Amino acid sequence: MGLSARNQLKGTVKTVTVGTVMAEVVMDCGGAEVVSAITRRAAEALGLKEGDQVTAVIKATEVLVMK
Repeated sequence: MGLSARNQLKGTVKTVTVGTVMAEVVMDCGGAEVVSAITRRAAEALGLKEGDQVTAVIKATEVLVMK
């Protein structure tokens, strides 16, 4: 998948906390913890779980997760 965003951090999922509408994804990106709030539907569609290798894509005030 190609993206125009240049602020991309490779990382590992530490935790995924799923709520009714949103999910909180905590990633370890080279020793720095990055936290993203994404929709529950997106977390489920990506099948995110602890230990997954992901990329945190940072654009303006949003952090998107790409697996």
